[in-house]
Formats: sequence, C-alpha cells, structure tokens
Amino acid sequence: MASNCNNKTVSYSVSAKGFPSFYSFIPEYMIGMNSFFYSFKGGNLWRHNTNSKRNNFYEEQFDSTITSVFNPQPTQAIKLFKTLSYESTTTVDQQSNAAWSCEYLKTDLTDGNPGSMLGTYFQQKEGEWFSYIRTNASTVNFKSRSANGIGNCTAISGFITDILVDFNVSVGSIVSIGDLVYAADIENGAVVGIPVAAGVVIAKTSKSISIDATPQENYTIPSVGQYVMYIKNSVAESTGARGYYLEFKLKNTSSNPVELFSVGSSVMKSNP
Repeated sequence: MASNCNNKTVSYSVSAKGFPSFYSFIPEYMIGMNSFFYSFKGGNLWRHNTNSKRNNFYEEQFDSTITSVFNPQPTQAIKLFKTLSYESTTTVDQQSNAAWSCEYLKTDLTDGNPGSMLGTYFQQKEGEWFSYIRTNASTVNFKSRSANGIGNCTAISGFITDILVDFNVSVGSIVSIGDLVYAADIENGAVVGIPVAAGVVIAKTSKSISIDATPQENYTIPSVGQYVMYIKNSVAESTGARGYYLEFKLKNTSSNPVELFSVGSSVMKSNP
C-alpha cells in the first residue's frame, strides 16, 4: 500500500506494520494486480519492476539516498568519529563511477556539512568500502591546529601571480607550498574582523613568502602592517567529526542493481 506525502510516495507494509521506504515517483493512481505493481502517470499505464534499470520512473532518472545516525553511548561523552564504511554489492567498476557517495556529515556540534566524501574516496578493505572522514575543501576553521600565524607583514612587492610578502620574523618551517594565506587588520595587538583570503603560497624564504593572488580566485592582496596567517589543506588535515552523535547521508546515482547491507564508523572518546 502506498500514498503521496510531501512530493514523495511512502509505502506501508502490512506484515511489518510500518513504513519501510519512500519513493521518488509520484503516480496519479496505483494498484497491485496479478503479482505486479501498476501506476498511471500522464494518462499512461506503467508496470514496475520489469527491467534491470533502477531509479528510473516514467523515463526520469532519480537517485537513491539513505539518512541515518550513529549514536553510541547517548549523551554520555563527546565522541570522535574517524571513519565511515559500508557493506554493499557495489563493485570496483561501480565505485569508480561514484555508486555510493557521502552527501553530508553533521554532528550536534556543527551546523552542517563538516565532511563530504566522493564515492572515489572509498577503498575496498576486507569486503567493506572504507574511508576516513574528510572535511570539505571549502571549510575554513581558524581555531583548528592546521591554522598558524606568521606576523605583521613589513613589505609587499611583485605582480599579482607572484606577490612577495616580507616579515621581520621567521616564517617558520611549518608553512609550505599550497597553503592558503589570510590577512587581517590589527588594533591594539588583536585581530579585528574576519581574516580575508589573500592567495596561495607558491614559494618561501626564511623571512618571506610568495603568494599567487590571481583575481578570479577572489583574493585580496595583503597591506603592509596587516597580520598574516595560513591554513593547511582542510581535506588533508581532516581529523574526523566530533559530537554526541553523527548524522550521515549516502547517495547512489547508479542505474544498476545495488544492495546496501550495513554502514559503520570507527568511534573513540574525544579528548581535546
């Protein structure tokens, strides 16, 4: 038995005494007859489950999604969720086409999308598809350990694709090629306002860095006297997701038959 609900078709199982699934197709009328399921759309009659192509209804392709929550030891301790894994009939060829991907990860300590993993991030290990939880490439967190300050810049020179930023202090050994540079105003020894992206590190010396501030990247060249800092690649520096619980959403874009058996995570107590 099925009915329409908020742009979805929800099904009810008499034997399970519950609603086992939602469907993307929204028919005008539906009926079960002679062990087949029929529906009407646009005045046409359709018979379901008659070919191997999945997620295709009324000649329109849809995706399969599943949203669930990990919550071991509820409210007892803040956890660190390190990995995401699943068991599925997904093959290596299907996975290369992103058969299952992680659309978002969210905890009670975040307000959305702290992590996002493509299907190609998952690797097959001992029968499971496994990936470390990664942060979005666009995520900027100045409180993370991958964010470091250098100091006030004393001179600016060069062209927009090769801006030389000088300091009267050592830039240190941690800054490296590819780090994203930010600059902020200073008042009374404290940073004022939100730091603004200035460019990407392309070279460094003991007391200077060179950055690429190409205009199409919407970077703002630092000014003399501004405080300069840098952040490592957020995906490479990912440490997992912290919170009491972890909500996740997986998506399957394949039109081939695929079964999902289980989803798991490596969880440990967070010790900040």
